[in-house]
Parts: sequence; C-alpha cells; structure tokens
Amino acid sequence: MAGRIREEDVRRVRETARIAEIAEQHLQLRNAGGGNFKGLCPFHDEKSPSFQVSPAKNLWYCFGCGEGGDVLDFVMRLDHTTFSETVERLAQQYGIELHYEEGGYTPGRQQGRRTRLVEAHRIAAAWFAEQLGTPEAETARRFLADRGFPQDAAERFALGYAPKGWENLVRFLRGKGFTPQEMLEGGLAGEGRNGPRDRFRGRLVWPIRDITGDVIGFGARKLYDDDNGPKYLNTPETPIYKKSQVLYGLDLAKKEIAKSGRAVIVEGYTDVMACHLAGAGTAIATCGTSFGDEHIKVLRRLLMDSGEFRGEVIFTFDGDAAGRKAALRAFEEDQKFVTRTFVAVEPGGLDPCDLRLEQGDEAVLALIDARVPLFEFAIRSRIEGHDLSTAEGRVAALDAAAPVIAGIKDQALRHTYAVRLDSMLGFLDEKFVVGRVAQVNRWQRERAARGERGGGPTQGPAAPANGRQPAAPQRPAGFRPDPRDMCQAVQREVLKLALQTPALVAPAFDHYEADEFTAPPYAAVRTAIAAAGGVCCDLAQTPNWVGEVRAAAPDDAVRHMVTELAVENMRLSSDPDRAYADGNLVRLRVFSAERRIADAKSRLLRLDPGRDAEEYGWVWQELTTLETYKRALIDRGAEALYAPGG
Repeated sequence: MAGRIREEDVRRVRETARIAEIAEQHLQLRNAGGGNFKGLCPFHDEKSPSFQVSPAKNLWYCFGCGEGGDVLDFVMRLDHTTFSETVERLAQQYGIELHYEEGGYTPGRQQGRRTRLVEAHRIAAAWFAEQLGTPEAETARRFLADRGFPQDAAERFALGYAPKGWENLVRFLRGKGFTPQEMLEGGLAGEGRNGPRDRFRGRLVWPIRDITGDVIGFGARKLYDDDNGPKYLNTPETPIYKKSQVLYGLDLAKKEIAKSGRAVIVEGYTDVMACHLAGAGTAIATCGTSFGDEHIKVLRRLLMDSGEFRGEVIFTFDGDAAGRKAALRAFEEDQKFVTRTFVAVEPGGLDPCDLRLEQGDEAVLALIDARVPLFEFAIRSRIEGHDLSTAEGRVAALDAAAPVIAGIKDQALRHTYAVRLDSMLGFLDEKFVVGRVAQVNRWQRERAARGERGGGPTQGPAAPANGRQPAAPQRPAGFRPDPRDMCQAVQREVLKLALQTPALVAPAFDHYEADEFTAPPYAAVRTAIAAAGGVCCDLAQTPNWVGEVRAAAPDDAVRHMVTELAVENMRLSSDPDRAYADGNLVRLRVFSAERRIADAKSRLLRLDPGRDAEEYGWVWQELTTLETYKRALIDRGAEALYAPGG
C-alpha cells in the first residue's frame, strides 16, 4: 500500500507552487486591479473573462461558473489528476523532496499514475533522441537534412529515432523500473504474442508535449519501404494524451502567441518546425485530427479571445484540393472565436516546409502575411467553378455563396460581404443580392429554432456555425447578494476584508458574532474564520491565512465561498485602508443594531405593560440602549464599536 505524503510536505508544495505561474501556462492573464489578474476560464466557455487569480492569496476563482480553490485544486481540476498525483507533479516541478508515511518514498510504487506515465514518456523521449545519433538512424538524419533541418534543428525540437526491432524501448523502460502495464497504458508499447512490444519501430519520432512542457505522446513518420504502417503513427488515446486537446508546438509557441495575439495553425510537425525556424514562432499543429472545439478553447485562453481583445488566428493549408477542403472545414469553427480568422494558402500547392526549402525563410513569412479573411476565402471557394459569364452560372454561384454569408453572425459584416458578393458575381444589383442573403439567413434562423441544421436551399459550411449554441454552464448552487440589499453588500465587504487584509479589521472583527451576518453562507464563513483562530491570531498575519480558513470550513460549499471572497476585489478602486475598514465595520454594526431595535419594538407590541410589567421594562431598557448605541455609531464611528450594548 502506498504511503501517505506527509502533511508538512503537502503544505510546502501548496505554498511554493504559485497559482499565477501555473495558470499562465494555460491562459493569458491581465491586470484585474487590486493585485489580482483575470483571464478566460479554462473550465467553461465564456466570451468575457471572469476567471480571477489572487497571487497574494495564492488562490483562484471563476465568477462565471463558481469553481475556485488553491493551486492544487486548479491542477487537479484541469488535468483530472488525483490529489497525490498533483502534489507529486508540482513537487517535481518546484524541486521539493517529498516524504511518505509508512516507510518512506519508493519510486514506482507510490507515484501517481499520471506522474508515472509522464516520467516514462520523458525517459523514452531522451532515449529516442540518443538513438538519432546512432548509425542505424542515418536514414532519419538524411530525411531531416533533405527537408532543411540540420542537427541543431533536430535538437531544438528534441527529435528522436525509434530503432527497428520489437522490444528495444520495452527492454530499456523495464530496466528503468516501468511495468508492462504502464507501457501499454501510456501507448509506448502494444500487446504482442509474448508480451508488450514497441509501438514505434524504424521511425523518425517527434515528442508531443502538453502546454506545460511535459512529454505526453509521440508522432512518428515511417522511413522504410517495408514499413506497412501509416505514413504518420501517433500515440493512441491514453490517460495523459487526448488528441482533441493537444496542439503540437504549443509549449514553444504559447508565450509568443499571448504576446503577439497571433496563432498560426499548420498541418504537420515539419511545417511547425519550418515556421519556427523561419521566424514565425506562433506556429502550432493538430496531432492526427482536425482542428476542433477543444483546440479552440485552448487557443482562446491564450489569446484572451474576448470582447475586449481581437487577435488573429491564421490557418495555413496546402494549396491542393485537400488543403482547400480543410480550410473550408475550419470556416465552420471560425465564429467560435472573437478573434479575426484568416487563411494563408500557397498558390503553388507548397506546404510551409516545402516552401521554406525551395524559397527560403522569407517566403514562409510572406505567405503568413499574405493571409486573407477566412470569410472571403470561403466565399471565393464557393464561387469557383461557376461560369460567371452566364446568368445561370451567376445565379448558381449566388446560391452556393449565399449560405456562407448568411451564416455570419455579425450583422454589419454580413451586409458588407453581401455587397461585395454582388461585385464578385457581376450582378450589378446590390439590393437583389443583399435580399437573397437576408432570405437565406432567415431560413437558417428558422431551422435553428426548430433544432435543425441547414443553410436554406443550398447547404453551406456556415450552417453548423449558425446552429444552436450549447446551453450555458449551470452555476453550482451558491449565494450572491441582492445588489439592492446594502446590508448583505456590507457583510460581504467585511468578510473580504477579514480574509484579504485581516490586520485592518483587527481586533474589532473578532467581536462580531455569526448572527450579525444574516445571509447563511456569510455566517458560515464567519464561523470558519473563528474556527481558524480569528483575525487576531498569529496565523492571520501569514501568507497562508486564507488556507487556514479554508481548512477550517466544514464543507466544500463554505470553502468555495471563502475562496470567492478572498479573490474578489474590494468595492473601491484603490487599496483598502483603515478608514475604509472601519467604515464597513461601523455600517455592519449599525445594520445589526437596527435589526435588534426592530426586534425589540416587535416584542414590546406583543407585551401588555400592565400584565407583563417586568419584562416590558427589560425590553424597553434594551430598546433604549440599542438606540443610544446606534446613535453613537453614527456620530462617533469606530470609537463606539466597543460601547455597551454592541
């Protein structure tokens, strides 16, 4: 049985691993004020950023879907890893040695599954790279040289060679302590008659990394005529490799993509290499699958693709028929971006790798710069092949192109392209063409309302983009204050102060009881703060104060609320000071006094002064004291917080 990671080591990982650093490996963050940062949430689709990171608290929270937590929660949620796997992964990343209860650390037994599979791939990638220098790999080296990739290029992209033979890698990994089951599960080996055998044999190998830089799979090109396998063989779906989410080269390109606001989508591994070597460092490629929804989500987060920002996504396809067809498939996904989308197609049919080889680096950069809007490319592709010299040909071309334009969601852009279509076709009747497009758009909307897919009388690539959008993710059950309820707003602000700047509300806050927080979620947070020792305890002055409160929370719902309050900005543009804290504390106590005054008045109305004289006198005295205290709070502010009756 695997030992449990010692609590002090878990705490060290939690405090050392910085949420801002980890989050920036997956999405672009921008200043959100108050020392916080914001970006597009990686856990649900959204058009504007509601995901916030608090570096000071080392916490994150999404105000759109309600997910939140610390750095361990983020990695577990994103990578679907267990708690132990997450701690081990971050410990390795930050150079922290872990110790285990029940007998110490035993590599291979106590590491989590994901950690083991990633480690196996890391070791396999290094071994493949060594093999590229062996005599047997001469064919692989010649293949690279013939395509303009010298040795330093192979080293830059960590290319390798899988030797011929059935068990070269299997034997090597066995020697490193990996089991046959791990090799099979990770896609490094396939099941043979006598046990596992190498999946990649006699091939040039590209390591495929996730966005953080971990090797999670391989792509391998065949080199020999007697290889009966496919031209490119990729790692199959595994616990760590999901081809619908992986973009080759993203680990190298992510910083430049975020910085420049541009991503170049190419079709193959050599095309990515060619673009990067030519100076286009934002090039990435899919791995054996078409560009789809999951890839879009990854890119949108890096581009900060929201209503606030517009970048560029450029699809670079071969100029042949297959490449043009791929470009039209990309059109179907275009409007899932806010970012402007373009196509760059080389007229001579050359891909970026061949273009660089024949015409040099400048030609690759020129191809990308000569991009055309994807809408325009799709429209022209629909028109091609029609005889525009005849009325019949022009009408047929109009029917082919109209669904494309009708599917454009931006009304102004749709009208602009409809006008341009009139010029392209030579109708010289702008009103007629615009009307035809409007008619097709109406058909598309009617079909979408019925749950159908289609683009009017002529099915077009715009139809899927105009279909029903998936329902917005349901926010988990939680609590948001009524913006018209100032009492709840003040309660929320006081709790934020207690979590984010406890020194500003000490010692007064610790004298506030849970029943002064009328919203049950807020009362639960107040109780958790008390359970953690209160704002006057020593822990409240440490960076891990919020972590202590989270640990004291009774359940996940309260922990979520603690995280949300710890990350949310204050209701002022500048940093809070003592005056701001005192003002909110006083307002909260005034609201509390008003509730008690109302309660006392209600009790007086229910009492008979003659029959309940003694109780009536007590309640009258309580009411008088409360009203005096309320007046003192209003007149003297924070000085009156500890007055009798408070």
